[in-house]
Amino acid sequence: MGIVFAVISGKGGVGKTTTSANLAIGTALKGKKTVVVDFDIGQRNLDMILGLENRVVYDITNVMDGDANLAQALIRDKKIENLSFLAASQTKDKSVLQKEKVKQLIDALKEEFEFIFLDSPAGIEGGFEHTIHYADNVIVVVNPEVSSIRDADRVIGLVDAKSHKAIEGEKVGKFLVINRIDPELIAKGEMIETGDILDILSIALLGKVPEDKRVIDASNTGKPVILHEESQAGAAYMRIARRLCGEEVPFENIEEEQQKGLFNKLKGIFG
Repeated sequence: MGIVFAVISGKGGVGKTTTSANLAIGTALKGKKTVVVDFDIGQRNLDMILGLENRVVYDITNVMDGDANLAQALIRDKKIENLSFLAASQTKDKSVLQKEKVKQLIDALKEEFEFIFLDSPAGIEGGFEHTIHYADNVIVVVNPEVSSIRDADRVIGLVDAKSHKAIEGEKVGKFLVINRIDPELIAKGEMIETGDILDILSIALLGKVPEDKRVIDASNTGKPVILHEESQAGAAYMRIARRLCGEEVPFENIEEEQQKGLFNKLKGIFG
């Protein structure tokens, strides 16, 4: 049986969909049979980040309504072995989701895949609740900013209150990805330090991802940043994927490493 990870944030614009796509690719590259599902009904974006928008014929609601079977709707990536994708609908809204149909879909995915990533919509509406309800674990994506952390704290509380496992008295794994870390802004006190974020949210750190302009380029070109050899963000996502696959990967001090890189660059310029 596969493991279900709901990727959530609370606040929009923190890089949740980018994280979903890159972690799915990373685990697939490590040999895990992986599927990533877009649960953001009505606002489909995951297909563009994966570069698969031109291959979408059937979507998640077609499967749940019985208009297509799962095999017809799943898009298998031609370039990345072990990776599949299930698109959200662009023409319907989150009200079409029903818990029993969601359960049937997830049970079917768990039979076929080792890792199932569910890309949750931002906010705490019905789409979010359906995404977390049958998750084994949640990956909480935040930016090191007050509003992002406050919203993340709220959705963590909802996971503990409304997920099926929590209701049944079981533990839902909760893991943190801190995205878009900018050491200069942290040094100026304009972003929150990692230790303070962990103290506030009190969940396990899964990984840290630095700010990287290649992320925007990757979204525009449909080539996920994890596939860019020179991308620091891509390397960070790959380290996180390796941890999910059970590898012991040391945590790098991104803040310190980037500051060291800037110092060495200035030293080279000024001798």
